[in-house]
Amino acid sequence: MQAHPAATVAPVVPAGRPAKAKRSQLGWFVRKLFREKRLGAAGAVIALVFLFFGLFANLLAPYGMNEVDMGARLQAPSWGHPFGTDNLGRDLLSRCIYGAQISVVIGLTVAAISTFISAAIGIVSGYFGGKVDMVVQRFVDAWMSFPGLIVLIVVASVFGSGITQIIVTLGLLIGIGGSRIVRSAVVSVREDMYIHAAKSIGASAPRILWRHVLPNVIAPLIVLFTSSVGTAILAESGLSFLGLGVPPPYPTWGGMLSGNGRTYMLQGPWLALAPGLCLTLVVYAINVFGDALRDMLDPRMRGSR
Repeated sequence: MQAHPAATVAPVVPAGRPAKAKRSQLGWFVRKLFREKRLGAAGAVIALVFLFFGLFANLLAPYGMNEVDMGARLQAPSWGHPFGTDNLGRDLLSRCIYGAQISVVIGLTVAAISTFISAAIGIVSGYFGGKVDMVVQRFVDAWMSFPGLIVLIVVASVFGSGITQIIVTLGLLIGIGGSRIVRSAVVSVREDMYIHAAKSIGASAPRILWRHVLPNVIAPLIVLFTSSVGTAILAESGLSFLGLGVPPPYPTWGGMLSGNGRTYMLQGPWLALAPGLCLTLVVYAINVFGDALRDMLDPRMRGSR
């Protein structure tokens, strides 16, 4: 007996459909962000502006980061120097732009490392539970009992100050502490029916973690990433303020506040005002954008509207 032709023909799925679906989801997200979370949208725009200046600092800065002009020492903000100059005649706008480059590199790298560590520890601890969870969480408790600033100072004193030391130390500090957020999300996910269904058909633990658990904790991981960027930038600035951050000749916002900003505060208040405003603005922008992401990605927050 010949089968009906309609039963043998598989439906044809357009090749561009997944890409169109992704673009439509991105468009929906952007529209929702600008319509419902305008403060978060403003924060995202400000953060992107700082990211743009940081990535292309070599092209956008009007002067070199250490270009000295002794004839223009301690000049107030003007058209030629919108942020003024320091005690060596260096343009503060250019130094703030190069400081954004350092902050962008440190902030994004630390956020990536810390988010990976948080995901690895939190997913394993939350999914397996029992003795594994108890041992991991006691380690996290012991780690969090050390003051973060003291750990940073000890590492800088023993291994020296540098971008690599700062990135690794901040990644561990933020990542291990943030694993509790991921763990709480995994604990709420592991009892869902699709997890039990995957176990019943013999799926291995790594496959369940990768295919079922991780995609369902992406939302808190994204929020954790955005919040880690601001935390890392603020921590690096604090270290630079104490003289333990990125060493010269690289300009950092914290180092500018600590050095010339304090020494010449009365003669040139713009020396502290310019890097302080940059630091405050970028951290605030990242935080409000992270709050908007949390509200948009958390189902409980969406359901409360």
